[in-house]
Amino acid sequence: MGAPGGPTLMRPAGPVDGTGLGAYLEHLSSTRGLQFDDHRDLWRWSVAEPEAFWASIWDHYGVPGSYERVLGSSSMPGARWFPGARVNYAAHMMGTDADTDRTAIIARSQTRGPRELTFGELRDQVGRARAGLQRLGVGRGDRVVGYLPHVPETIVVFLAAASLGAVWAACAPEFGARSVVDRLGQLEPTVLLAVASYRYGTKEIDQRDELATIREGLPSVRHVVGLDYGPHPVPDAMAWDELLAEPGELSFDEVPFDHPLYVLFSSGTTGLPKAIVHGHGGILLEHLRLFGLHFDIRPGDRTLWFTTTAWAMWNITISVLLHRGAVVLLDGNPLWPDLEAQWRLAAETGVALLGASPGYLTACRKEGVVPPRWPELRQLGTTGAPLPPEAFDWVYEHLGPDVILNPFSGGTDVCSGFVGGGTWQPVYRGEMSGPGIGHDVAAFDDDGHPVVGQLGELVVRAPMPSMPVGFWNDPDGERYREAYFDTYPGVWRHGDWVRFTDRGSCVITGRSDATLNRGGVRLGTAEFYDVVEDMAEVADSLVVHLEDDEGGSGELLLFVALVPGAELDDDLRSRIASGLRRHLSPRHVPDLIAAVPAVPRTLTGKKLERPVKQVLRGRPVEEVISPDAVSGADAVPAFRDAYRR
Repeated sequence: MGAPGGPTLMRPAGPVDGTGLGAYLEHLSSTRGLQFDDHRDLWRWSVAEPEAFWASIWDHYGVPGSYERVLGSSSMPGARWFPGARVNYAAHMMGTDADTDRTAIIARSQTRGPRELTFGELRDQVGRARAGLQRLGVGRGDRVVGYLPHVPETIVVFLAAASLGAVWAACAPEFGARSVVDRLGQLEPTVLLAVASYRYGTKEIDQRDELATIREGLPSVRHVVGLDYGPHPVPDAMAWDELLAEPGELSFDEVPFDHPLYVLFSSGTTGLPKAIVHGHGGILLEHLRLFGLHFDIRPGDRTLWFTTTAWAMWNITISVLLHRGAVVLLDGNPLWPDLEAQWRLAAETGVALLGASPGYLTACRKEGVVPPRWPELRQLGTTGAPLPPEAFDWVYEHLGPDVILNPFSGGTDVCSGFVGGGTWQPVYRGEMSGPGIGHDVAAFDDDGHPVVGQLGELVVRAPMPSMPVGFWNDPDGERYREAYFDTYPGVWRHGDWVRFTDRGSCVITGRSDATLNRGGVRLGTAEFYDVVEDMAEVADSLVVHLEDDEGGSGELLLFVALVPGAELDDDLRSRIASGLRRHLSPRHVPDLIAAVPAVPRTLTGKKLERPVKQVLRGRPVEEVISPDAVSGADAVPAFRDAYRR
């Protein structure tokens, strides 16, 4: 038997008329004679019959065209989805004539005033941008890249490039030049769209010098297009208005199912980032599934999920347009002028799906924020890190019993989520509700056997359409195989440490390569942080385990960043130690508790556990961490100094 799991906080009534999942179940009943008793029953069918399931997604959402079969090959790596099919992701993002006056984009920025686009206006701008890119010589397979913020123009030019079969990639303007060149330079792009400045809260950020270095580092770029954004224009560049000056026919080049759509990049904290290639068809079907069956986006719904163009959540959330929903953009400092800003924007725009990071929800709870309620809200999504159980309590205390709290987990690697919740799934305190429909996920032990009720490696046992087409400049697929298939041949190893319960829910406890192991007791770092960061004095924390090469217990080191005015004295150290002993185990009382000025993170918010561990092992900081790719890099020497003392 598996672990019993946390208590049930809410139990949706089930698929009803009007929900996306309800419409899908009706489709299965009327076209295939299939009926299911509950989510678990539906999930079992979806993974037992993957070809039937993904064909039903194609049919239910009306993807045009034909294909030879669903899976030409089911091997991993190397699965071939929908051979013979020709699609274009962008064609499905434009709405229809009936959507002309429906809102598509609502943009709020700290750099300029609010803007909105209807689907009709979006179609016009994409057609114009497509014509402009064609005048610049862009065609199928060319790379168009952006050094751009989360604004409507970024979505427009991405869709225009995709309509031509060109390949898109982007970096956020807070990235330094080295990080941008390390990423975009791998693609040898021909067109660069950029801004030279922006505002972050009340700060004016001048990136003209960084942009000049980027241009020098991308010698393949033949044309630069500058957005009129911020106090400083992009020098020596075509203006955005010039790119869109002429009307253009809105058409879409049909491309093979696995034709590259965009390239996403790994964090790149310790070397050249992996350039992960995603295809048109895989992203189309995966995001139709994700937002239709799990996040329940319906025509007219609005979604706010703070992100930047550097994070896969940008690529994910804009796909609400596939379901004729509207995406609410927020560019700037998400905590300005205060913690309640995102809540106010969500209520003002009446979003049905609000996405928030676990760190943001935890901060709101600790600061006593009382979020507003609004009638349109149906789901609160969260990803990027495990959500502490106390945050579940806080959400239901303030948002009421009818909102579905939907923590989900996946990654840049699949541009989606493997596990999460949805319309038909209960919400369990401190857990994710279960595997995604169509995703055959499990926990494996070291010998490759599935386990329930104990920690194991998160694996995917069958191919998904949105698994990467491959890595850029990896013609024989060696780097791709090493990244996901070197541990369990034929099975995707994701690198997360997970525990499934016998009811199918799960808890991800951190990266498996950062798992703590003392005296044979394994514990994920996320459980550690739940205890430590629940203390009022602790703003952030990072824990590493330095193993003993001779088989001893090693050293467990805890570093804490304190709130202003707090002090790491003997009393706080004692309370931290006793809390860990009580909630986790005596083996996980740290050998060292030290204060540091900040916890370094990737630009998508993940703690740098492995790089800090390598520094403590003696590797020079500059060999381990790329400063342009992380926040808080200046704090890393303090970890080393605290350990040496």
